Parts: sequence; C-alpha cells; structure tokens
Amino acid sequence: MEISLTKFLCSNLQAMFNMGQMVLKSVGRLPVISTCVSANTVRIFLTSVLYTPMVNSSTLSKDEGTRLADSTEYRSLAGALQYMVLTRSDITYAVNRVCQCMHGPITVHMVALKRILRYLHGTISYGLVFRRSDRLSLVGYADANWGLDFYNRRSTTGYCVYFSYTPVSWCSKKQQVVSRFTAEAEYRSLAAVTSDVAWLVSLLTELQAGSTDTPIIWCDNSSAIVVAANPVLHSKCKHVKLDLFFVREKVASGLLIVGEVPACDHVADILTKPLSLSNFAQF
Repeated sequence: MEISLTKFLCSNLQAMFNMGQMVLKSVGRLPVISTCVSANTVRIFLTSVLYTPMVNSSTLSKDEGTRLADSTEYRSLAGALQYMVLTRSDITYAVNRVCQCMHGPITVHMVALKRILRYLHGTISYGLVFRRSDRLSLVGYADANWGLDFYNRRSTTGYCVYFSYTPVSWCSKKQQVVSRFTAEAEYRSLAAVTSDVAWLVSLLTELQAGSTDTPIIWCDNSSAIVVAANPVLHSKCKHVKLDLFFVREKVASGLLIVGEVPACDHVADILTKPLSLSNFAQF
C-alpha cells in the first residue's frame, strides 16, 4: 500500500519513518510512503498472483457452496481489506461485494476474498500518485449497475472524484431501494457523487484552495443527463424527485456541469461490476 504526500513534508514525520514500519522512496518530484505489510499472522499462503481482484462473471451465490464452520477468519480479513480501500480504489467493488456476505459466508465467498489478497500480492507497489497541476479542478464520474443483486435486485452505485488528475474520493455501495429502470439507478449515482463534490467544494473553499473551474460530472447514461438539466418533472421520475431536484439545482445555478462520457472510457465502471483483465487494466 502506498500513499503519496505533497511537498509540504513537516519534520515531525521523520519520527514515523524511524519506527521501522514506513519506508520513504522517491518517485519523481513527490515522495511516496510505503507501508511494510506482515503476511504471517493469518496463515494464508498466496501461491499465485492474480491481476484482477474479482472474476468478471462472479455473482457470489449464497447457495453454491458449503457454510464455513468458523466465519471469524473471513470477517477478520474482510474487515482488514476495508482499510486497504482507503488508498486502493481498484479493490473497492470487490471488497464491497465480499463484505456483503459476512453474516453467512460460504466456501465460494472465501475463494473470492482470497482472490483479492492474491491480487494485492501481485500489485503491492500500486498506490496514489499526486501530480502537479496548474488547474485546480474537480471531476467526478458516476455509474450504476442496474439490478445487480440477484437476491433483491438492488443496483450498485459507483463513483469517483478526481482533484487535478488524482482520485481523492471513491465509493461502491448497494443502493437502498430498488430502481425500476436504468436511468433511475444512474440518477441515484449521479446524486451521490453530486453530494460528495459539493462537500469537497466546501472543504476546498475553507482551505482557501477553491477549484479554478466549475466541477463537472461525467455519466454514460444520456437519459439521466437529460433529466438533470430538464426543468420538467417526468412522471417516471417523481419518486426520485429529491435526488432529481438536488442535482438539477446545482446545474441550474452554474455550480455543476453534467456531461456524457462513452461507456468504454467510464472510470467509475470499475466500481460497479467485475471486469475482464483487458477492461480492468484500462483503468
């Protein structure tokens, strides 16, 4: 796990390096802190390296497998992986999926969880890299996987927000209600990332580092984009009118721009579904 820091390194951090658990190495103009990870506490042997955190056809069935006699290890590993998500957006979706099975894990769930560990083993050098930029801009990507959950048909929201080419916020979670059509699921994701962007704008303003450009959110669903800018409340969208008006208000006041991005270039796609190796590597 790697975390990049800005150039304003204070001398107090030296004490952290002297503890022996952190190593400072140079990557261009910015230093990166690497955390040394101990792998002998859970007695798991990573015999092979995998290059995606989840099989692209995985559904994590609750019926195709044997119930684990003791779920303590599963829950412990799943909980630990949630900390990794703080700096590894590429495993966010996979971790979200295995954490949904913590109450009754079976063998296939443990296989999926160990696959994430093998992926991390092969990508241990990955981390956040902060690049210098002359423009302080917020760019968000919102996506949804409609009716993904086989058991309750709730959709999955996925979004990420970039600040000057660096991801600073990301999320993958199951929506709280069932969406009746794709545009509704996409719009709920659009509302979620809009809320996050609004908070980031407030934070940057407080830090006197406000964005130089109007924040823009990219979405690959044309219907959701039209609804965001259309003042007419369509009958099909009345039940999501709170989310609808929240986004529309930001767009109408010029505080937000919602644009369309091709599905093949949609960064948030990695947060809503398991992808093949070729598609996963693209992001």
